[in-house]
Amino acid sequence: MTWGLYFTKNMIIRVGGLDMKKALIVGLNKYPGCALDWCDNDAVAMKSLIESNGDGSPNFEVVPITGSCSKDALFNAIKKLFSDDADIALLYFSGHGADADGGYLCTTDFTDKNLGVKMTDILQLANNSRCKNKVIILDCCFSAKMGESILVNNNSVLGEGVTIIAASQSWQTSAESDEKQHGVFTELLIQGLKGGAADIGGSITPASLYSFVDQSLGAWQQRPVFKTNISQFLPLRIISAKVPKSILRKLSVYFKNPTDEFKLDSSYEYTNALEVEHQVVEPYADSAHVAIFKDLQLFESVGLVEPVGTEHMYFAAMENKACKLTALGLHYWRLSKDRRF
Repeated sequence: MTWGLYFTKNMIIRVGGLDMKKALIVGLNKYPGCALDWCDNDAVAMKSLIESNGDGSPNFEVVPITGSCSKDALFNAIKKLFSDDADIALLYFSGHGADADGGYLCTTDFTDKNLGVKMTDILQLANNSRCKNKVIILDCCFSAKMGESILVNNNSVLGEGVTIIAASQSWQTSAESDEKQHGVFTELLIQGLKGGAADIGGSITPASLYSFVDQSLGAWQQRPVFKTNISQFLPLRIISAKVPKSILRKLSVYFKNPTDEFKLDSSYEYTNALEVEHQVVEPYADSAHVAIFKDLQLFESVGLVEPVGTEHMYFAAMENKACKLTALGLHYWRLSKDRRF
């Protein structure tokens, strides 16, 4: 669903619909004398993922650039990305990076004296943009140069709404994987966007994506960098929720207070029924209790609820024990209580 436009004599009013998101996805391989192998693969995979959500609904409107690109063409495309307004403007770049003069995204027409687009120029465009969230994801060598100040009181600081996720520290190179046919960093981004970085509700934000990548890389590998100046993230992609929101909202129904224990008995276990061939005990399975117990078991499967005095929810029911909220469950209980989803 997209925004509608209503025209009046003096104004245009945008109403309804989902967040407006646009992305420039760049993967450059064809560098003279120093070609890369998989940057175009990186760009194709990233485009395929972010242009739609997990259920197939539209997400980002994507402009791709692959293979080769001149300095002027890349700069003009980035300038257009950050012009006008949008809820999220996303720049993804996979290619060569240079650490000279504050850092460059190298273009395929580079020379010794003209390496490509300066990172400080890109950041200035993002800082001045009217877009609400400006997300810059770089899979190139020395990518953490983006956002560093090279002069006192210059403009190379993060403006409001700007987030940078860089593949490596400002002194590090970024590797490609022949086995995966992607950059090492981008392969992890792909896994995260497919669902590895999703929260229980299915949302993947820049912060959760970075956290997934950071935890996946060891101490001896390139180290990703996260920089941000933002008060609230919008999701980069949404996949099927691990727990549907309609069920998640029941946390504050089943647990009136966060320290409560939910008392169970054998009537909550659906196999404890006369038609099932095994020893059954009273009280027998009750359909209403069974429905509640399925929700509680789903909560337990994602770490929101845990059985009390036993290792499994089945035995908590059959032995007349209870279940309670975990620390993570308490967090989502508060969100449920405050009607935050």
